[in-house]
Amino acid sequence: MESKGSILMLMKLVVLQYLAVVCVAQDFDFFYFVQQWPGSYCDTKSSCCYPTSGKPAADFGIHGLWPNNNDGSYPSNCDSNNAFEQSEISDLRSSLQSNWATLACPSGNGIQFWSHEWEKHGTCSESILNQHDYFQTALNLKQRANILRALANAGIAPNGRAYSLSSIKGAIQQGVGYTPYIECNVDSSGNSQLYQVYLCVDTSASRFIQCPVFPNGKCASQIVFPSF
Repeated sequence: MESKGSILMLMKLVVLQYLAVVCVAQDFDFFYFVQQWPGSYCDTKSSCCYPTSGKPAADFGIHGLWPNNNDGSYPSNCDSNNAFEQSEISDLRSSLQSNWATLACPSGNGIQFWSHEWEKHGTCSESILNQHDYFQTALNLKQRANILRALANAGIAPNGRAYSLSSIKGAIQQGVGYTPYIECNVDSSGNSQLYQVYLCVDTSASRFIQCPVFPNGKCASQIVFPSF
């Protein structure tokens, strides 16, 4: 017969395991799916470095798939025991290099970028998406939300011209079906430019939804869409 001490210790272990699961399976209300225009990343005072795989295509690239809450807060770094593993995404690497390229300096192969995104954001959705599914889902969402095509259909091209913020939002809403949040940065001449596009995805990561809340930040009424 087990002693009372052994039974008590077993109960403590069960409780600790339960708490660990609760801590890992963070609650959140939706995802931000964020795409970035490389020309705007590079056309700043900080400039950029092309990845070791070469200059990316002139297309919006994935920045991340980020769990978020309706009050504007977000979980991060939810499971230090589930580090990024290159082997988990080996079959996706070519597609990630094309669609989720790093532009940070010094030049890299993308591993550090993907590792950061998984460990900061992906681990907070691991009760829904494992590592492979997290990256595959983001790639699938990019195929479904073709920002560059939506803008081109409205006559908006990356040619260094300024376009109204309202026309850019309208073109993306028309093309994707949902209202985007537009993030701007400042180019090397001090102009406001189209930088990132946020769309929202439900907690199953299977469908786009109207955003419950947008990030803080403002763009000028006229913003530049630089070439790349």
